Amino acid sequence: MLKMKRVARQFAAAAAICGVAAWISNPATASPAAEAFVQTNVQRGLAILNNPSLSKQQRQEQFRNFLVTLTDLRRIALYTLGPARRAASPAQQDAFVEAFRNYAFAVYGAEFSKYGGQGLRVTGSVERAPGDELVRTQLVDPHARPGQEPIGVDFRVYGSAGHYSVVDIVVAGLDLAITEQDDFSAFLAQHNNDVNALIANLRQRAERVRSTGQI
Repeated sequence: MLKMKRVARQFAAAAAICGVAAWISNPATASPAAEAFVQTNVQRGLAILNNPSLSKQQRQEQFRNFLVTLTDLRRIALYTLGPARRAASPAQQDAFVEAFRNYAFAVYGAEFSKYGGQGLRVTGSVERAPGDELVRTQLVDPHARPGQEPIGVDFRVYGSAGHYSVVDIVVAGLDLAITEQDDFSAFLAQHNNDVNALIANLRQRAERVRSTGQI
């Protein structure tokens, strides 16, 4: 698991460098609409996680509803399933997507709850292609020590104004979708490409993250 995460970090860093190089050589138009979408909605998600008046159950339920409206979790789930998607039946795909959704709710909640009290600042955006935007942000800690660097979070969004959805999130250089795809591929390789076993494993992982807060 840790080895796969290190590989994912290296891949994400390389992809980020390549993306910046492409942006410099082929300047793209920024997208104020996509930036506003990310600023408004992610700030709303942070507010849910940072609301001390909510019980743990209320916080989880509200954050779940928030992620459903913000992200295209089916697209993300099928991406993480990788080549195994082609051999999976429609019923297996649906079951995997549902298991992944519950896992994603737990993982994203645990990841973003680490940054309690912080705000979000959009630093720019790049139009990768029509309907495909990359919005760069920073998590700003009002109590940061002098010289402390803010956490960078990139959101890839598809769609157009009024119809955006997030299809990938990179936190501090770690692409969660790529990390999970690598991890799931390793699991399948060790379990005879049994998608049903992966679904059961995902359900167990989701329960563990919900109960411990550890990814």
